[in-house]
Amino acid sequence: MSRYWSNIVHRLTPYVPGEQPALAHPVKLNTNENPYPPSPAVLDAIRRELGESAESLRRYPDPTARVLRETVAAHHRLNANQVFAGNGSDEVLAIVFQALLKHDKPILFPDITYSFYPTYARLYDVTYRTIPLDNAFEIRIDDYMQPNGGIIFPNPNAPTGHALPLSDIERLVAANPDSVVVIDEAYVDFGAQSAVSLIGKYPNLLVVQTTSKSRSLAGMRVGFAFGDPALIDALTRVKDSFNSYPLDRLAQVAATAAYKDDAWFRDCTERVIASRERLTAQMTALGFEVVPSSANFVFARRDGYDAAALAAQLRDKEIFVRHFNAPRIDQHLRISIGTDAECDTLLDALKEILGGYVG
Repeated sequence: MSRYWSNIVHRLTPYVPGEQPALAHPVKLNTNENPYPPSPAVLDAIRRELGESAESLRRYPDPTARVLRETVAAHHRLNANQVFAGNGSDEVLAIVFQALLKHDKPILFPDITYSFYPTYARLYDVTYRTIPLDNAFEIRIDDYMQPNGGIIFPNPNAPTGHALPLSDIERLVAANPDSVVVIDEAYVDFGAQSAVSLIGKYPNLLVVQTTSKSRSLAGMRVGFAFGDPALIDALTRVKDSFNSYPLDRLAQVAATAAYKDDAWFRDCTERVIASRERLTAQMTALGFEVVPSSANFVFARRDGYDAAALAAQLRDKEIFVRHFNAPRIDQHLRISIGTDAECDTLLDALKEILGGYVG
């Protein structure tokens, strides 16, 4: 019934999320979820909100998410008017594209990056230009020193895992005072430097973060943008023209509790980092070329083995990793960091597929 579609629908190539396998106990290393549960304080907060009768659920949530924004602002040493909360960082990014990146000049982002960026650009009719990563899959800041209507990229980048130092981010923001620079920090807590500390100095900087990765709340869908109050006001104006209540009551109390339990957060991220380094070393010993990662995943290739075929062989063993059939990276696999037991299951499967240890 496509004859009823709006014209724009025919032009869209939707984002394809990672597979959610319907198996009892898959080794699921394909969607960058945290292998550990959220803080017990999160469950306690949800139970308190529900109470015995779930009476609160008949009422709308706070449209401003005030308590959550105040909590997160305090964590980052910001004011609440420098914090925007949305239904996951994907929704936040969608609003960013509408509110801050739709101008006459093209926006810039890497040729290998989060594949939602070109999807949003096409959906909202935002002109864009992709900037190639170098041969080591790194972003070269000097390549972005050109006229633009905005700049956006993840730090660490996805799916490569490379991170830029804060000094490079600041140099880029300072060189583009007439456009917004958006740093997508979905994976920043696993080893990169956050640009949040620069917000008070640069009114054109917007930082986007999520609770899905380092705080184990992918199922609750809570994301943030941090920036100058004028940027936050622009996002709020778009939100309130579309959906005034993007965050439900349970999501708000869950995320608030997660931010308050800093010890749990730090312990989980440290465990993931340790597992990442261990997996990297052991995959390297198996002959894989692994891109240096500051995220909760690794990006790797193995000479002599087709990446798509390798992913399919792992899938047959109920181990799920991510393969991107895209130029320059079609021979790489992105592998989320699981528990050490899950990583060992992956390594055992790779050894079997490759025919044993490789020196």
